[in-house]
Amino acid sequence: MPTVQLFVTCLIDSFYPHVGEAVVDVFRRLGVDVDFPRDQTCCGQPNFNAGLREEAKPIAQHTIRTFEAVDGDVVIPSGSCAHMLRHNYAELFADDPHWLERAQALAARTYEFTEYLVDKLGVTDVGARWDGPLTYHATCHLHRGVGVDRQPRTLLAHVRGAEVRPLPEEYDCCGFGGIFSVEHPELSAEFLKRKIRNLESTQSPTLVVADTGCLMHIAGGLHRQQKTQRVMHIAELLNNI
Repeated sequence: MPTVQLFVTCLIDSFYPHVGEAVVDVFRRLGVDVDFPRDQTCCGQPNFNAGLREEAKPIAQHTIRTFEAVDGDVVIPSGSCAHMLRHNYAELFADDPHWLERAQALAARTYEFTEYLVDKLGVTDVGARWDGPLTYHATCHLHRGVGVDRQPRTLLAHVRGAEVRPLPEEYDCCGFGGIFSVEHPELSAEFLKRKIRNLESTQSPTLVVADTGCLMHIAGGLHRQQKTQRVMHIAELLNNI
């Protein structure tokens, strides 16, 4: 029975712990043990994206040390954090051979949640069901950064009872983009309005995402506009049996 190491991410730990619990439940149903290194903290992505590379380094080094101490693949239910470990750590330590080698070793065993299910475990049907329509937002870091798009769609296609409706302009950013939404609030708000209009055009009451940053941003916009649609992480959907 394989064991995976869950990197739960800041947003899930702080705001959406039920998403982390859903990830664990899905894995356990599949016979996969899940460990949780308790020393894990932020991956350093906010600092890195803000250009604060020197401030990001000690956070990244702590993450590398934390997961070096445990065996098994590292699974992250977030495309943006997976991108940070898989790609940005190598950029961060490009001029430091010692840490670059360690960063690359961690990257080689790091997977996004749906990627691990489909590509590593070979699982496309986790026994989930959902009665009614839903639509899927392809998050930027997951699709463009990590190159994961087929995997979540394959899993959604096997959810019993679900009618997966296409989302217009599905690859367009929702406007979150981490610190982008802070540095460019007007642009962020316009991106969000367009995403919500596209969601409404599908007449689907449920939007599925694979990144909690997008979940938080879109759900917040729906709440402020007093809309009735719901946003949920794909792990929650896959845990609905």
